Amino acid sequence: MGTAERDEESGAGTAGGQGGRRFGNIRIGNVRDGVVGIGDNNRIVNGPQGGAVCDPAYEELLRAVGQLSADLARLVDSPQVSALSDELTSTQDEIQRTGRAGAGRLARLRVLLQDAGAGVGMLASGVAVGQAVGALLGG
Repeated sequence: MGTAERDEESGAGTAGGQGGRRFGNIRIGNVRDGVVGIGDNNRIVNGPQGGAVCDPAYEELLRAVGQLSADLARLVDSPQVSALSDELTSTQDEIQRTGRAGAGRLARLRVLLQDAGAGVGMLASGVAVGQAVGALLGG
């Protein structure tokens, strides 16, 4: 990537010294793995961001999943609780990466919530995940 040079006489810039025009015209040669902003009030962010933007319903599910994951750590471990915990982690990863969770994942989560039994059903976070999944699956 070339460096920008400034023509002191005219105040115009040239890109990498490769014949950019003067008096306000801008010429950009090659840019690789970078960003360019031209004009006033630009905001350029280069690099990975905090995840995909998601629908408020998925944001609610993401919060509930995080809370239930923390609550499950306090329960006596069982195969059902372990399977639910693993699915919660996968659901959280998928929502953070894509902004949503697929219908198949939501259906598995619903079944695993039921399989984990009364202990999870008594947790407020378990109820919140169940309600969020129900709303997203339509029932």
